[in-house]
Amino acid sequence: MTSTSRPNPLHFKIVVDAAAPHAQADFWAAALHYEVEDNSALIEKLLGFGAVPAELTVESHGRRAWRDLAAVRHPDDPVQEESGTGLGRRLLFQRVPEAKTGKNRLHLDVHAADGRREEEVARLRALGASVQRQVKEPGGEWVVMTDPEGNEFCVH
Repeated sequence: MTSTSRPNPLHFKIVVDAAAPHAQADFWAAALHYEVEDNSALIEKLLGFGAVPAELTVESHGRRAWRDLAAVRHPDDPVQEESGTGLGRRLLFQRVPEAKTGKNRLHLDVHAADGRREEEVARLRALGASVQRQVKEPGGEWVVMTDPEGNEFCVH
Protein backbone atom coordinates (compact mmCIF):
# COMPACT_ATOMS: atom_id res chain seq x y z
CA MET A 1 0.00 0.00 0.00
CA THR A 2 1.37 3.39 -0.96
CA SER A 3 1.04 6.47 1.16
CA THR A 4 -1.70 7.83 -1.14
CA SER A 5 -3.88 4.72 -1.11
CA ARG A 6 -6.25 3.82 1.64
CA PRO A 7 -8.24 0.67 2.38
CA ASN A 8 -11.78 0.42 1.06
CA PRO A 9 -14.40 1.21 3.70
CA LEU A 10 -16.14 -1.85 5.10
CA HIS A 11 -19.76 -2.60 4.28
CA PHE A 12 -21.91 -3.18 7.38
CA LYS A 13 -25.47 -3.65 8.55
CA ILE A 14 -27.00 -3.10 11.95
CA VAL A 15 -28.36 -6.34 13.42
CA VAL A 16 -31.18 -6.17 15.95
CA ASP A 17 -32.26 -9.12 18.09
CA ALA A 18 -36.02 -9.62 17.90
CA ALA A 19 -38.83 -11.84 19.12
CA ALA A 20 -40.78 -11.19 15.90
CA PRO A 21 -38.34 -10.24 13.12
CA HIS A 22 -40.97 -9.74 10.41
CA ALA A 23 -43.10 -7.45 12.58
CA GLN A 24 -39.98 -5.46 13.49
CA ALA A 25 -38.96 -5.22 9.83
CA ASP A 26 -42.44 -3.98 8.92
CA PHE A 27 -42.34 -1.35 11.69
CA TRP A 28 -38.88 -0.07 10.76
CA ALA A 29 -39.57 -0.11 7.02
CA ALA A 30 -42.57 2.13 7.65
CA ALA A 31 -40.73 4.25 10.23
CA LEU A 32 -37.74 4.95 7.97
CA HIS A 33 -39.54 4.79 4.61
CA TYR A 34 -37.31 1.81 3.78
CA GLU A 35 -38.23 -1.38 1.93
CA VAL A 36 -38.50 -4.88 3.37
CA GLU A 37 -35.97 -7.00 1.50
CA ASP A 38 -37.31 -9.64 -0.86
CA ASN A 39 -35.15 -12.77 -0.57
CA SER A 40 -37.80 -15.02 -2.13
CA ALA A 41 -35.91 -15.79 -5.38
CA LEU A 42 -32.90 -17.10 -3.45
CA ILE A 43 -35.10 -18.99 -0.99
CA GLU A 44 -37.10 -20.65 -3.77
CA LYS A 45 -33.85 -21.62 -5.52
CA LEU A 46 -32.41 -23.14 -2.33
CA LEU A 47 -35.65 -24.97 -1.60
CA GLY A 48 -35.67 -26.32 -5.16
CA PHE A 49 -32.15 -27.70 -4.71
CA GLY A 50 -33.09 -29.21 -1.36
CA ALA A 51 -30.38 -27.08 0.27
CA VAL A 52 -32.70 -25.77 3.01
CA PRO A 53 -35.84 -27.26 4.56
CA ALA A 54 -39.17 -25.48 4.13
CA GLU A 55 -39.41 -25.20 7.95
CA LEU A 56 -36.80 -22.42 7.82
CA THR A 57 -39.17 -20.26 5.79
CA VAL A 58 -42.50 -18.46 6.25
CA GLU A 59 -44.79 -16.48 4.01
CA SER A 60 -44.48 -12.72 4.44
CA HIS A 61 -45.97 -10.11 2.13
CA GLY A 62 -47.20 -12.90 -0.15
CA ARG A 63 -43.75 -14.38 -0.73
CA ARG A 64 -41.27 -16.79 0.87
CA ALA A 65 -39.06 -15.29 3.54
CA TRP A 66 -36.61 -16.60 6.10
CA ARG A 67 -38.45 -17.61 9.28
CA ASP A 68 -35.91 -16.12 11.67
CA LEU A 69 -34.52 -13.19 9.67
CA ALA A 70 -35.98 -10.10 8.02
CA ALA A 71 -34.17 -7.03 6.75
CA VAL A 72 -35.04 -3.55 5.58
CA ARG A 73 -32.98 -1.44 3.22
CA HIS A 74 -32.86 2.08 1.88
CA PRO A 75 -34.83 2.12 -1.39
CA ASP A 76 -32.11 3.98 -3.31
CA ASP A 77 -29.23 1.67 -2.38
CA PRO A 78 -28.01 -1.14 -4.64
CA VAL A 79 -29.33 -4.68 -4.27
CA GLN A 80 -27.64 -8.02 -4.94
CA GLU A 81 -29.94 -9.36 -7.65
CA GLU A 82 -29.64 -13.08 -6.90
CA SER A 83 -30.37 -12.83 -3.18
CA GLY A 84 -32.38 -9.61 -2.87
CA THR A 85 -29.96 -8.43 -0.19
CA GLY A 86 -29.38 -4.70 0.09
CA LEU A 87 -25.79 -3.55 -0.36
CA GLY A 88 -26.11 -0.24 1.48
CA ARG A 89 -27.99 1.07 4.49
CA ARG A 90 -29.75 -1.91 6.13
CA LEU A 91 -31.23 -3.17 9.36
CA LEU A 92 -31.40 -6.94 9.88
CA PHE A 93 -33.76 -8.37 12.49
CA GLN A 94 -32.87 -11.82 13.79
CA ARG A 95 -35.05 -13.98 15.99
CA VAL A 96 -33.62 -14.72 19.43
CA PRO A 97 -35.27 -16.74 22.22
CA GLU A 98 -34.64 -14.30 25.06
CA ALA A 99 -36.54 -11.06 25.70
CA LYS A 100 -34.91 -7.64 25.84
CA THR A 101 -33.75 -7.08 29.42
CA GLY A 102 -32.00 -3.72 29.61
CA LYS A 103 -31.20 -0.43 27.95
CA ASN A 104 -29.79 -0.54 24.42
CA ARG A 105 -26.05 0.02 24.17
CA LEU A 106 -26.60 1.25 20.61
CA HIS A 107 -29.61 3.11 19.24
CA LEU A 108 -30.78 4.90 16.11
CA ASP A 109 -31.33 8.64 15.91
CA VAL A 110 -34.06 9.55 13.43
CA HIS A 111 -33.92 13.12 12.12
CA ALA A 112 -37.22 14.75 11.19
CA ALA A 113 -37.39 17.65 8.75
CA ASP A 114 -37.01 21.09 10.35
CA GLY A 115 -40.03 21.93 12.49
CA ARG A 116 -41.62 18.49 11.96
CA ARG A 117 -40.45 16.55 15.04
CA GLU A 118 -43.86 16.44 16.74
CA GLU A 119 -45.54 15.36 13.50
CA GLU A 120 -42.94 12.60 13.09
CA VAL A 121 -43.40 11.46 16.70
CA ALA A 122 -47.16 11.23 16.12
CA ARG A 123 -46.61 9.21 12.91
CA LEU A 124 -44.25 6.81 14.70
CA ARG A 125 -46.72 6.41 17.58
CA ALA A 126 -49.41 5.48 15.05
CA LEU A 127 -47.03 2.77 13.73
CA GLY A 128 -46.64 1.27 17.23
CA ALA A 129 -43.79 3.20 18.85
CA SER A 130 -44.09 4.65 22.36
CA VAL A 131 -42.81 7.93 23.77
CA GLN A 132 -40.54 7.44 26.78
CA ARG A 133 -39.56 11.04 27.46
CA GLN A 134 -38.83 14.42 25.91
CA VAL A 135 -35.34 15.81 26.36
CA LYS A 136 -34.45 19.50 26.37
CA GLU A 137 -30.79 20.28 26.96
CA PRO A 138 -28.56 23.21 26.05
CA GLY A 139 -27.23 21.13 23.13
CA GLY A 140 -30.62 20.34 21.64
CA GLU A 141 -34.03 18.74 21.94
CA TRP A 142 -35.24 15.26 21.06
CA VAL A 143 -37.82 12.64 21.95
CA VAL A 144 -36.78 9.23 23.27
CA MET A 145 -39.08 6.53 21.91
CA THR A 146 -39.23 2.74 21.83
CA ASP A 147 -40.18 0.48 18.94
CA PRO A 148 -42.83 -2.25 19.40
CA GLU A 149 -40.28 -4.56 21.09
CA GLY A 150 -38.94 -1.91 23.46
CA ASN A 151 -35.76 -0.87 21.60
CA GLU A 152 -34.92 2.77 22.28
CA PHE A 153 -34.43 5.33 19.53
CA CYS A 154 -34.45 9.11 19.41
CA VAL A 155 -36.31 11.53 17.17
CA HIS A 156 -34.47 14.79 16.62
